[in-house]
Amino acid sequence: MVFGMRHFSERWTTLKLVTMKSLLLLGLSACLSASLGHAANSTIYNPIFPGFYPDPSCIFVPEWDDTFFCASSSFNAFPGIPIHASKDLQNWKLIGHVLNRKEQLPRLAETNRSTSGIWAPTIRFHDDTFWLVTTLVDDDRPQADFTRWDNIIFKGKDPYDPASWSNAIHFNLTGYDPEPFWDVDGKAYINAAHAWQVGPYIEQAEVNLDTGEVGEWNVIWNGTGGLAPEGPHIYHKDGWYYLLAAEGGTGVNHMVTMARSKNVSGPYESYVNNPVLSNANTSSLFQTVGHADLFHDGNGNWWGVALSTRSGPEYIHYPMGRETIMTAVSWPEGEYPVWTPISGEVSGWPLPPAARDIKGVGPFVNHPTPEILTFSNDTALPAHITHWRYPNPSSFTISPPEKPNTLRINPSNINLTALNGNYAGPGGQSFISRRQQDTLFTFSVDLDFSPTAIEEEAGVSAFLTQNHHLDIGIVLLPPSASTATLLPGQPAGQEEEALIPQIRFRGESYVPVPKPIIAPVPKAWRDGKLRLEIKAANRTHYSFSVGPAGRQSLMQTLLYASNEPVSWGFTGVLLGVYATNNGRNGTTPAYVSNWQYLPQGQFRD
Repeated sequence: MVFGMRHFSERWTTLKLVTMKSLLLLGLSACLSASLGHAANSTIYNPIFPGFYPDPSCIFVPEWDDTFFCASSSFNAFPGIPIHASKDLQNWKLIGHVLNRKEQLPRLAETNRSTSGIWAPTIRFHDDTFWLVTTLVDDDRPQADFTRWDNIIFKGKDPYDPASWSNAIHFNLTGYDPEPFWDVDGKAYINAAHAWQVGPYIEQAEVNLDTGEVGEWNVIWNGTGGLAPEGPHIYHKDGWYYLLAAEGGTGVNHMVTMARSKNVSGPYESYVNNPVLSNANTSSLFQTVGHADLFHDGNGNWWGVALSTRSGPEYIHYPMGRETIMTAVSWPEGEYPVWTPISGEVSGWPLPPAARDIKGVGPFVNHPTPEILTFSNDTALPAHITHWRYPNPSSFTISPPEKPNTLRINPSNINLTALNGNYAGPGGQSFISRRQQDTLFTFSVDLDFSPTAIEEEAGVSAFLTQNHHLDIGIVLLPPSASTATLLPGQPAGQEEEALIPQIRFRGESYVPVPKPIIAPVPKAWRDGKLRLEIKAANRTHYSFSVGPAGRQSLMQTLLYASNEPVSWGFTGVLLGVYATNNGRNGTTPAYVSNWQYLPQGQFRD
């Protein structure tokens, strides 16, 4: 995966725009897709996985009750590599995570840089086993440094059982985006992208998937000339081996291209009508379309998934980051597949009958419902709750005896930016979150926090990465630190106490953020819980508010802030709660209750 960012010097640059010929071919694809629509009787609403679920890979497994399974990348988030399941392509449930225990892949704790971690996985089913092949990337290391790429295999017998997923099996590859492929003769291969700045091509090697032993790597395709050919998948159909890849970088020039060969190891000949899918040079809300996979249903109809951002061509406001979209695909015998262009509503093939009888403990991700967590003593953290790298288990206690029906969070020594915005160290960050999955939402918690040492802090965050987050919290500071007041009659800094609880907003990003705001907690509010709230005021701005818990009429909005500072990179916004001593010695815990995420609308046009 390659950046296609803006606004800062580390931005990757794309090599070229999609040609006019390609745009004309997209028009032809739209006409062909329209004919598919006449025979179809379903509508797909994109994205199918709202929020931070990029780089999708999907399969249909008849042996598992005709179920579809999809995997997504997770970068530094933990649990990692989420798996969604559906029986009808309409109701998608988070059933678990492949990476669910630290011992499976201890080095995730050591990644340095926010673009590091688990890159694009591929999920496949073969010989009664689920296989998940992916890359743990140390993105701070040079492209030519082979230690940058830790390519790994996970296997499991039961995707609904987290314990069934194996520890990582490592194999050597100077590259990323690997996929397993079994040929008709039973031989197993890995197809992957070579480190594109070293050699922009797709390569292949025979592999023993049980041991990670690989043979010689051979180049099988150089792509069409677009930036960074990557994300390869091979499909054997009608006597042909079809090779799908992504090119153009993962920004607004992202596209899906294809080639084919009569031999699994090539040579592969590029399709004359490439790209087969792209929203480059369009005015669509759905941009950066690419990194795709193909699968069929029980009736033999083909579908495609890809990543996309709801950014529009401006590519400025997209806090949910790269999401998973789906579309119908027509694949005539002996020919290349024709993809229905991506939009918020896509006409598709007839869908399987509606079914929600899916095992697993997670939520249905594409049917928003209010989320209220009470942290009672007979509950566990829900499956979709997310940390940044591995958490310290002792930092989180559900319904502790001193304050039942709360979540106790012990402070981490590092804050959300951590050591340098990229590295966190072995101790973990005391941060717990869930994905932003709706254009409009309200996220809020009740916070019981009585700091006793300077710079002890707890609050809520719209967190993208360690170097992109917007926070509002309660922190113990001297009165002189105040820059504002919330209520009339309380001038900033005019109190007698040496240290007082203050409300602080601050942000971190590669683009400008609002200046920090520090306001004393009004004296009338200090003896009880406080309500902290982040709300999507509209498609482009958040509001950050605070008030006494249970007294909505007294809530005060501290500021409105653009979501541009958290619209960046590979991931998507996580909404959550943090506790830190900001590098000091404080140990005061924070107690969280009445956690609410209220979805209030999607923007798809």
